[in-house]
Amino acid sequence: MKLTEELIAYIEDHRQESYELLLKLAQIPAPANCEHKRAEFCKAWLEAQGAKGVYIDDALNVVYPVGCEGDKPIAVFAAHSDVVFPDMEPLPLKVEDGYIHCPGVGDDTGNVVALLTAAKYIAVNGLTPTECGVLIVINAGEEGLGNLKGCRRIMEQYGSRVFEFVTFDLNYDRLYDRAVGSRRFSIEVKTQGGHSLGDFGRPNAIAVLSSIIHSLYQVQVPEQGRTTYNVGEISGGTSVNTIAQHARMLYEFRSDERDNLQDMQRKLDKVLDSFRTDGVEITCQLVGDRPCSAPVDAAAQKVLSDRAAQAAKACFGVDPVRSSASTDCNIPLSMGIPSVCIGCLQGEGAHTRQEKVLISSLLPGQKLCFHLVLHHF
Repeated sequence: MKLTEELIAYIEDHRQESYELLLKLAQIPAPANCEHKRAEFCKAWLEAQGAKGVYIDDALNVVYPVGCEGDKPIAVFAAHSDVVFPDMEPLPLKVEDGYIHCPGVGDDTGNVVALLTAAKYIAVNGLTPTECGVLIVINAGEEGLGNLKGCRRIMEQYGSRVFEFVTFDLNYDRLYDRAVGSRRFSIEVKTQGGHSLGDFGRPNAIAVLSSIIHSLYQVQVPEQGRTTYNVGEISGGTSVNTIAQHARMLYEFRSDERDNLQDMQRKLDKVLDSFRTDGVEITCQLVGDRPCSAPVDAAAQKVLSDRAAQAAKACFGVDPVRSSASTDCNIPLSMGIPSVCIGCLQGEGAHTRQEKVLISSLLPGQKLCFHLVLHHF
C-alpha cells in the first residue's frame, strides 16, 4: 500500500491524538525487565482501537498478529517499550521550545507511538496483508541487561516463519542493517578486608578492582572492524575506615566482527587471571550476550534496507547513513534473516535525563512508519 493522499490525510488528521498518546505513554515507567505497566497500557489501547488477538507474552511483549494464521511467512515490525532509566514512578515530562522533554521519549517511546498509530489504522480499517502475515510487536528488554529478551522470545516463537524484521528505534537519519555484538559481565572482587589501621596492608577489593580496570583500559582492540569496551558501573566497600572486602563492576566489550569478540574474551580472561592471588577472589559472570550478524542473503537485505532508506527520503528528505549498531535486529540478523532498524523522529540526548524529541519531526515520522508497515497490505 502506497502513501496515498487519503492515507496522508488520515495521518495528519490524527496527529494530535498521536501527540497526546506520546505525552501519556512517555511518563509510564518501563525499566528493562519491569515493562509490565507499559505492556498493559499498550494492550488495552490497541484493544480499544479494535485490534483483535492482542496478547502479552511471558517476556512482556505486546503482540498484535495480523493475518498470521497457518504457516504463512511473517514480516515483523517492532519498537521497544523499555527505557534505560530505573524510575518506577512516573517519568518527568515537559513541553518547551518545540520539544518534548522526558527520559526515554526518543529511545524509544516516540517510535512505539508511531507503530501503535499504524496498528490502529490496520485495526480500524480491517486490513489484512496480501501475501504474508504481519506481526506488530511492542517488545520488551532491548535496553541494557534486558539482553534483547523480548526479541529473543519473538524469534523463538515465530523465527522459522519470519522472512524480514524491521524495528523502529532512535532517529530517522540513521539506518542500521548490521549487528554489533556484545558481551557484558558482572566482575566481583572479594578479599578478607579489615580495619584500615589495625589490618593495614591486607588486599583491598576496591584497589584490586581499580587495578583491573586500569589494565582493561590498556587493552589494544583488534584493527579489523570496530571494537569498543566500557566500564559502566562500580560499587563496593563498607566505610572510609574499612579495608574493602567486596567490589563489583559491570564491564562490556562489543564489536561488529565475531572473531573480535573472541579476541576480547581472551584478553579479559588473561587480565583477570593476572590478579588472582592468595587472598583475592575474582568472579566473572556473563550477564548479557548479544550476537553479531550471521551471513544474510545480500539481495534480500538490500531490498529491505533500500525500502527503509527510500521511506526516510520520502518523508524527511534525507538519505539515512547506513551503519552497524546493537539493536533488536541482532537476533534475527544472527539467524540470517534480513533486518533493519530505523527511527521515526528526531531526538537528542538519548540515554540521558535531558532527552528530548523535536515535535515537528513526529508527523513525518508517522508517515515513515506507515510507509514501511503497510508495505505488505
